[in-house]
Amino acid sequence: MTNPPDDVDTLDAQDSEPTESVEDARRTQHDMWVSGTEERLPYSDATNEGAQELLPSSEDPALDIQRGISVDDDFVVPERVVDKERQIINMGPQHPSTHGVLRLHMELEGETVRRVKPIIGYLHTGMEKTAETLSYSQGSTNVTRMDYLAPFHNELVFSLAAEQLLTLEVPERASAIRILMTELNRVASHLLASATMGMDVGAISMMIYGWREREVCLDFFEKVTGLRMNHNYIRVGGVAADLPDGWEDDVMFLIDKVSAGVDEYEELLNENPIFLDRMLGVGVLTPAEVKQFGITGPVARASGVDWDLRKVAPYCGIEQYEFDVPLGRHGDSFDRYKIRIDEIRQSLRIAKQVVESMPLGDYRSLDAKVTPPPRARIDESMEALIHHFKLFTEGVNIPPGTAYQAVEGPRGEVGAYIVSKGGPKPWRLRWRAPSFAVIQALPAMMTDSLIADVIAALASTDPVLGDVDR
Repeated sequence: MTNPPDDVDTLDAQDSEPTESVEDARRTQHDMWVSGTEERLPYSDATNEGAQELLPSSEDPALDIQRGISVDDDFVVPERVVDKERQIINMGPQHPSTHGVLRLHMELEGETVRRVKPIIGYLHTGMEKTAETLSYSQGSTNVTRMDYLAPFHNELVFSLAAEQLLTLEVPERASAIRILMTELNRVASHLLASATMGMDVGAISMMIYGWREREVCLDFFEKVTGLRMNHNYIRVGGVAADLPDGWEDDVMFLIDKVSAGVDEYEELLNENPIFLDRMLGVGVLTPAEVKQFGITGPVARASGVDWDLRKVAPYCGIEQYEFDVPLGRHGDSFDRYKIRIDEIRQSLRIAKQVVESMPLGDYRSLDAKVTPPPRARIDESMEALIHHFKLFTEGVNIPPGTAYQAVEGPRGEVGAYIVSKGGPKPWRLRWRAPSFAVIQALPAMMTDSLIADVIAALASTDPVLGDVDR
C-alpha cells in the first residue's frame, strides 16, 4: 500500500469530537442490553427478541492485543474451559455466505467462536503467471477476470502501468471516459455488496432491490462495451471505442434510478431494529488493526482511516472532479454498510460532472506505438497494412523497466506491478488485491463473537475470492 505523505494524518479520527449526530443518537438508543432486562424504547413494541450482551471481560486488555483480537465487541472468555465443550467446524468452501470458495476453519464453544482460520486457494487460477504468456494487448482480457465485480478497475490499473513504462499520455477524453466507467463500476459493485449483505443478515428484500438498480448499470455497460462483465474496454492507450450516441441521457437516467433506489435502501434498513441488531458493534476493526493488516477501501474508511487514492494519488485527472470521502467512526459492520451507500452517492456525483464536462477529442492515443492506422489507410498503403498486422499479431512493444500503478477500486487499493525486459509481453506481473488483506483480518474481527456475527462481519467486508486466489 502506498505510504501517506508525512504531512497528512490518515489515522486521527478521534482528535475532534463532533456534536451528536443522527448516527450517534441511533447508537445511543440501540445500545445492547443485558439478557433478561426489559427492551429499550422504541424497540420494545417491535420485537421481544432483542440483542444481548455478555458481561465485560475481566482479563488484562494487553492479552487481547497479543492475541490480535483487540476489538470493541470481544466477548468474555471463561476462566475454565472444558475441552469436550469445544468443537471444530468448517464454514465453506461451498457455503453461500462465504461469497466464493472461502473456507473458515472455526473452533466453537457453544455458539461462541473462539478461533477462526481463513483457508484460501480453492479458486487458484494463476492469472499472474498467465500474464507472462500474453501480450499487453491481451492483458486486459486476463486481468479483468480477477475481481470480476470491478473489471474496469482491473483493466485501468493494468493499462496505466503499461502506459507508465511507455511514458504515454492518453487524450483527455479517454481519461474522462475511464473515470466515468470506473465510477459507475464502483456503484454497481457497492450495489451488489449491499444487496448480498442484506440477504446474509435476513433482509431478503434488499437483495431484490440492490439487484434491480445494478441491472441499470450493467445495461449501460453492455451498451458501451457489448458485454455486461469482463469487458476488455479500457486498453493501453485509451479505450476500445467511443461512447455511443445518447450516452449522456443514459447516464442521467442511471443516476436518477440509482439515487432513488439508494433512498429506498436507507428507508428500509437504517432504522430497522433487526438489521441494527445484526450490524451495530459487530466485526469491529480499530484504525491500528486496519493499518497493521494493510486494509484499504471502505473497510478502512469505516474505521476512520482517511485514505483514498483518488485524493492522495489521483489518476486520469480525477482530481478535477468534486467529491467527498465518507468516513466512519466505529469500524463495525453498520459503518461499512453506510460507507458504501455514501460512496454510491459520491460516485454518481462524479459521473454527473463527467457528463457536464466531457471533453472533445480522441478516445485513444494516436501514437503509432499503440494504435493501428485507420482502416482506410490499410487499402492504400503497404506500410500501414504491415503496421496493422504487427500490432494485432505481436502486440504493443514496451521498453525494459518496472512500474507500479494503483487505483482506488470498490474494495480498496488495486495495484499492478509490471516488470518488462522489453518486447510485447511482461516478464513478470504481480497484483495487489484488496480482498486478500481483508481476508487476513477475519480472525481479528470474528474471534470471541457469535456464529451469527461471523456471517454479518464477513458480508460487510465484501471480499471477492477471484481477487484473492488469482
